[in-house]
Amino acid sequence: MGEAAAFFVDHLENGHTNGFGVKSEEDRDTSVQIGDRSYVIGGSHEGNPLFLGVKIHDKTTNEWSIPTVLGTGPKPCKGYSAVVLKQGRILVIKKGSASDDSIWFLEVDSPFVREQRKLLGKEVVAWSKGVRGNAEKPIVISGPSGVGKGTLISMLMKEFPSMFGFSVSHTTRSPRCMEKNGVHYHFTDKNVMEKEINDGKFLEFASVHGNLYGTSIESVEVVTDSGKRCILDIDVQGARSVKASSLDAIFIFVCPPSMKELEDRLRSRGTETEEQIQKRLRNAEAEIKAGKSSGIFEHILYNDNLEECYKNLKNLLGINDDAPVNGVEVEGINLPKEHTVTKKEDKILIQETGEATKNDMIVLDLASINGGAPGRTRGIVLDTVKSS
Repeated sequence: MGEAAAFFVDHLENGHTNGFGVKSEEDRDTSVQIGDRSYVIGGSHEGNPLFLGVKIHDKTTNEWSIPTVLGTGPKPCKGYSAVVLKQGRILVIKKGSASDDSIWFLEVDSPFVREQRKLLGKEVVAWSKGVRGNAEKPIVISGPSGVGKGTLISMLMKEFPSMFGFSVSHTTRSPRCMEKNGVHYHFTDKNVMEKEINDGKFLEFASVHGNLYGTSIESVEVVTDSGKRCILDIDVQGARSVKASSLDAIFIFVCPPSMKELEDRLRSRGTETEEQIQKRLRNAEAEIKAGKSSGIFEHILYNDNLEECYKNLKNLLGINDDAPVNGVEVEGINLPKEHTVTKKEDKILIQETGEATKNDMIVLDLASINGGAPGRTRGIVLDTVKSS
């Protein structure tokens, strides 16, 4: 609590016409100017009516365009405020929304968007949801079959069940007996998953025997939102895709002490034919080579002794046996239903309007934000101050 500083008012009024027709009362738009471009935010997105629409007007050519929108965007509502931030971001504040749906960031010229624009060869913008608080980095663990990474992960989950969680992968194959949607996999149609891959909603994916498998950004963020560290058990190719994404993760590769030891472990299972064992060994040799030389993995563990390797894994993750680090809880942001927006540097001041207006103001401090599209923008600090 404290006295509010003299903030510079930067209101962005609703009701800006969008260049495609006159707005209606239910379809209020907000426009912001960045250089020679106006970004009009409002209505619904053409590709998905459940998400907020974005249109761009280029002043130099006097032309309108509808960009490819990456990430999961906010749902339309009746009013917005928008503020231009650094690093090619626009802060979008929804009026009258739930706490977990009120603060969003639209990236229009961030490094991620510029990279995607170059890759796709067309206009791109990307959404991320604003969240209070920070969270521990997700963990990507890779290694060849039989190296024991599944056992190491199981040991972590058993010892610290409230600290770690798995993301639920997506697949286009049909559920098997006893498999539940949303528990074992998110079962989806191939056309739907292909579109979401093209929309930038997947960290990594692969085609296996004609079916798609993949890890969505949202599935990782949901685990993180719950206050747990998300563990991704994926191969080197999948780790390469995650490394190229905007997800800030820890990358760990688990190696066997030798190929002879790995072969002995595979044979001791007694579950595979000789042909299958030889195939796994060839794949393992290629994976180990890629894991060591790719530059993807910051940490390499050698599993010559399971207990020692597990101890080293916990040390890498900053887990002390006496005082384990718990996940940081993240929260939504409660805002007044009707408000005005003020901006100064990295602070956003929100003042309630209406007959029952209180003197308190809400200040969003954006100085420590991290992460970004497509996914979550974390680190927002919220405080309440007395208006003068």
